[in-house]
Amino acid sequence: MRKSVFSLLAALALLLCFQNQARAQYTQPQVAPNTTLANVHYDYRWELYGGFAYSHFNAGPTLTQGANLGGFDIQAARFFTPRWAAVANGRGYYGTSGTVPNPYGIRGPFVSEHMFLFGPEYRGPSNTHVSMLFHVLAGGAYGSFQHALYDQNGNPVPPENVGFFSNQLAFGMAAGGSIDLNRSPRLVFRISPDATFTNFGGAGLKDQFAISVGLVYRLGEGFHPPKKQKHK
Repeated sequence: MRKSVFSLLAALALLLCFQNQARAQYTQPQVAPNTTLANVHYDYRWELYGGFAYSHFNAGPTLTQGANLGGFDIQAARFFTPRWAAVANGRGYYGTSGTVPNPYGIRGPFVSEHMFLFGPEYRGPSNTHVSMLFHVLAGGAYGSFQHALYDQNGNPVPPENVGFFSNQLAFGMAAGGSIDLNRSPRLVFRISPDATFTNFGGAGLKDQFAISVGLVYRLGEGFHPPKKQKHK
C-alpha cells in the first residue's frame, strides 16, 4: 500500500515537473500584422467595375404600380489625376411592371431599360480601407415597353391602353456615387447608389432609385510626379 502511494506521488511529482518545464519552454506565437491593405494607393489609371443592379422604374406616365427591376451595371473609369476620372457606364434593368386596369388580360408584362452614360467622377475622402467617389453621368436610355403587350388572341395592344410608354430612346442621367471597400490594393467591393432620371414620352424628367453591388479591379501604371529638370 505504501509503495502504491509512493509511486503515485512520484508520478504526480514527475508530471508536475514536466508541466512546469513545458510552461517555461512555451513561447506564445507572434501574430503578424495584417498587411493585405498596407499597399493600398489611389494612383491607378483605370478602374473596371461590374455588378448586380436594382432599379425601381415606372413604365408609364401615370402608373401607380412601379416595376422592381434587376440587372447589371458595368463601368470603366479612366483617371487623369488621382482625384478626377472620365467614366463610361452601361446598365440594363429587366423585370415585370404593373399596368392600369384593362380588358385585355394583360397583367405584369415584361419591360426593360438600358442606359448608356458618360461623365466625370471625383474621388472624395479615402484611406486604406475605404474610398468614396461621386459622379454625374448623362447620355441615353432605351426603354422597351411593348414586348409583351398582346391580348388573349395574340393581337398587339397599344401601350397607352395599359398606361405604358411606347418603345423609345430618351435622355438619361444618373447622379450619385459609390462606397469602395478595399479587399486588396487592386480588388475592391463596391456599393453604388444613384438617383436616375429619364425623359420617356417627353413628360419631363422622372426620378428613380437605383443601386448596384459588385467588384472593382484597378489596373494601369501609377501616376508619378514630374521629374525635375537639372539646371546646366
